[in-house]
Amino acid sequence: MTLSSSPSLQKEERKNPYRDPESLEFNFRARRFQHIRPLIEDALDEKQKINILDLGGTEEYWQIGADFLNHHRNKLKITLLNLEAEEVEDTNIFEAIAGDAADPKLLQGEGFDLVHSNSVVEHMGSWDRMQRFAENSKRLSSRYFVQTPNYWFPFEPHFRLPGFQYLPKTMKVSLVQRFQLGFFPRTPDRGEACSLVRHNTLISAAQMHELFDDGNIIFEKFAFLNKSIMAIRAR
Repeated sequence: MTLSSSPSLQKEERKNPYRDPESLEFNFRARRFQHIRPLIEDALDEKQKINILDLGGTEEYWQIGADFLNHHRNKLKITLLNLEAEEVEDTNIFEAIAGDAADPKLLQGEGFDLVHSNSVVEHMGSWDRMQRFAENSKRLSSRYFVQTPNYWFPFEPHFRLPGFQYLPKTMKVSLVQRFQLGFFPRTPDRGEACSLVRHNTLISAAQMHELFDDGNIIFEKFAFLNKSIMAIRAR
């Protein structure tokens, strides 16, 4: 089995913008791959087969580089780490394991040729856990690519509501309790609503730089504004 790089997707899949090559979301991710590919190529220059750790990743996400991955499919192993192991179809490239990306003992004694993470650090639930996530990213490889939405970009990408991230916590929780927002159904239970808000906390470029102080901070732009932040450390 190979990753599908064909733009002809099933009708039901087109409802998901991250599977649709014509969607804005997919194209942002595809452009992001232009920063990821050189890191992979650099690792391949060193070794015949490389191991990539994707913190919070999915097999679906890697459709953004399907052609490249298929070309190098016998040289790559991508480990997808989530709290619960994801199901994978292409077991030649992907392996799914369970783990907490903020666990200080995560994969202790192991090493990877690249640590990758896309839009995950903002879901850690606290600044302390974000710091531990960053330490793991730095510890487990000499290379990393970590992306997160920018707090100062006016459109909140999870709740899909402009300026949502600037509201007081009590107001955010109240809105989540009363309305279906973005990817989330209406959540009447206050405890669950609080948890949802806490685990979707955007961070700024200054905070990203503090977390990844040994990396290069660059921005992904939309309409001349900094839409997302990428921290990159090459070998």
